[in-house]
Amino acid sequence: MKKTVFTGAGVAIVTPFNKDLSVNYKKLEELIEYQIANKTDAIIICGTTGEASTLTDDEHKDVIRFAVEKTAGRIPVIAGTGSNDTAYAIELTRFAKEAGADAYLNVTPYYNKTTQLGLIRHFTAIADAVDLPCILYNVPGRTGMTIKPETYKELSMHPNIVATKEASGNVADIVHIRSLCGDDLDIYSGEDGLITPILSLGAKGVISVLSNVIPRETHDICEKFFKGDTKASADLQIKYSKLIDALFIETNPIPVKAALNILGFDVGECRLPLCEMSPSNLETLKKALEII
Repeated sequence: MKKTVFTGAGVAIVTPFNKDLSVNYKKLEELIEYQIANKTDAIIICGTTGEASTLTDDEHKDVIRFAVEKTAGRIPVIAGTGSNDTAYAIELTRFAKEAGADAYLNVTPYYNKTTQLGLIRHFTAIADAVDLPCILYNVPGRTGMTIKPETYKELSMHPNIVATKEASGNVADIVHIRSLCGDDLDIYSGEDGLITPILSLGAKGVISVLSNVIPRETHDICEKFFKGDTKASADLQIKYSKLIDALFIETNPIPVKAALNILGFDVGECRLPLCEMSPSNLETLKKALEII
């Protein structure tokens, strides 16, 4: 059986920016400390929520290194190293290992896309090149690519491919993946609105946007489920459903950064092409935050 990278709620942490849109490392350290103090089970750095697509190559590497250093082994750090260029994904993943990351998150190739055979070759090439646990990332709404259950089965046989972040929203596919892969592939929910349902299918936790705003409560959704109190887990899932909806009312991470700024964390704006929220959606978000 492969080793599980983490169990519970891992935060897909934002990358805070200064007013000039440079990376605010002092604020990033504060966010990491806040997350750890509030029971977050893992830090996922330079993912979608971390605006990795608009970080320069040097920034991407520096942010990974910084997160590893400041987390200092207290909880796992998973580095986003995905790319639609296999060679570049290998380069980033090698760097993540050298920097001390505990695992890496690899999204399906976007824009140029590929076939299912291409997916197998892409992920296998990276896993062959770098001896570090790989968490696949299936988010067809952003990439136009879906990892099919049969492809997961093939990939799960690689010793370094240990898990997936499933953000397809297709619960039936997750059932099929569990049936085909069993304990050879851990599953993390990539949908904050489906944490408890996907835990019920044997998932190990969630890679969460919600955790940026309410880390302790998101952790508790998972912990209560794993302790057998499924009703309490479901109750929390339902309690925060309107907040979850509001955090995705516009493209992530626009709302979550706005939410953190409303709450006083001062994480700055998003980089273009992401921009500020519409006034009506911002009001919806503010109202949803009143539950905290």
